[in-house]
Amino acid sequence: MSRHDFPVESSSDVYAGRVMALRSDQVVMPGGRVATREIVEHPGAVAIVALDADDRIMMIHQYRHAVRRRLWELPAGLLDVAGEEPVLTAQRELAEEAGLAAAQWSVLLDIVPSPGFSDESIRVFLARDVTEVGRPELGDDEESDLTVKWVSMPVAVRMVLAGTIVNATTVAAILAAHVLAGAPTAARPVDAPWTDRPARFAARRD
Repeated sequence: MSRHDFPVESSSDVYAGRVMALRSDQVVMPGGRVATREIVEHPGAVAIVALDADDRIMMIHQYRHAVRRRLWELPAGLLDVAGEEPVLTAQRELAEEAGLAAAQWSVLLDIVPSPGFSDESIRVFLARDVTEVGRPELGDDEESDLTVKWVSMPVAVRMVLAGTIVNATTVAAILAAHVLAGAPTAARPVDAPWTDRPARFAARRD
């Protein structure tokens, strides 16, 4: 039996901003009914689990306006430079937010945080053999107020389970890093296929 492929009858733009867009799709359901699906288009992003020689994780504490408080998160950033490979974005963000460089890079996870209404996908890199390179001046936005801290793996896991860490990407990445702590070679290469990497928002920008 063939499976329904949910064809889109029409699509219209609702809003297009600097870091996201909203479109409305008219989608044909299996029974023939046409339903409206509102989709947030996202440029995609990267996050980094940077581990030191003691398997401590570099964490940042940053204000997030949507929830009106500071959250514990991983260094991360949008794929907002045209043509830049995701691993290069990750390297740049790790230096900018945490003042670190790493000699060993691999892919830890690919995450789709909200597939019910957004095409956002985040690639999480694992960075090892880190060295300090110093943080640059970060201007006067939220990033200028962030703080950084090395957190041991057991403490990070406890923070997740206690609800102290609630950022979805950070939660998933910490637990995955904990699982892989004894098998670092299980991670994927930096050029591993990224099936769900968003393309629609980048096409608008280009």
